[in-house]
Amino acid sequence: MAQHWVATRPGGTDVFALEEHDVPTPGTGEVTIEVHAAGMNPADAKHVARGNPEDFPRPIGYEVAGVVTAVGPDTQAASGPVAVGDEVLAFRISGGWATEVTVPARDVFAKPASLTFGEAANLLLAGCTAAEMLHVTGAGAGDTVLVHGASGAVGVSVLQQAALLGARVVGTASEKNFETVRRFGGIPVPYGEGLEQRVRELTPDGVVAALDCVGTDEAVDVSLALVADRERIVTIAAAERAKQEGFTAIAGAMPASQAYRDSVRGDLVRLAGEGRLVVPVARTFPLADAVEATELLMGGHPGGKLVLEP
Repeated sequence: MAQHWVATRPGGTDVFALEEHDVPTPGTGEVTIEVHAAGMNPADAKHVARGNPEDFPRPIGYEVAGVVTAVGPDTQAASGPVAVGDEVLAFRISGGWATEVTVPARDVFAKPASLTFGEAANLLLAGCTAAEMLHVTGAGAGDTVLVHGASGAVGVSVLQQAALLGARVVGTASEKNFETVRRFGGIPVPYGEGLEQRVRELTPDGVVAALDCVGTDEAVDVSLALVADRERIVTIAAAERAKQEGFTAIAGAMPASQAYRDSVRGDLVRLAGEGRLVVPVARTFPLADAVEATELLMGGHPGGKLVLEP
């Protein structure tokens, strides 16, 4: 029998439970995947912490990579024909922290052979978020942009995608993570008191856009001080400040965000397969150790993506 992690009610990791369950047989437009790696993202825990009690118990995990074990009738994956034995990745799904899962085929893509299962399972949530941040600010060739939290998972993807667009990035990070920012094409700057002045010194021609991946008051205040056009400031972590100050907040649950992110999944898979979009993996945990892995993830600065392996 398969296993999966569920949250029994809103709360922290104390509400996580590893349970046995029957995996549904795939119907039309569905496939079943034997999970070889499940991706981990802060959203996994955050959505449990503040969820509606009526929505529980709820399975955890939004992205996986693995091998197809069953295909429903008249079914194709998002990337084309799919068959039993194919190596795939899937995002935006429900219940990815599992040994096996049946999911809509529209969310399934052929896994590039160049990616490990752990890399593939951690590509799309961060990658799609980064892509939308760049999209809504209109960042492009020749632009100088400021990224708050540049060494985190979304920040690292922003750095790489911005470089592909021809944009110059100044990224905030702690000094111990400066090399990560440099590795992916950014110019590191330490956050903390005096940040605005340090950025000004690095960008004598100014900053045209700011992307906030951390949500601190410092990140918002410095963005507002440096970017003249508030339509070119975006946050994924300070929705209240965005509402108050008149700049943009995005989230995967917003219809416009979901539509855009879904539309770029295939492009991101292609870029990763070509080696132009890298997913740094810091550590792998057995599926049974999901609570320990989540506590490391939510503690901040795990040094890269975390993977759960059944």
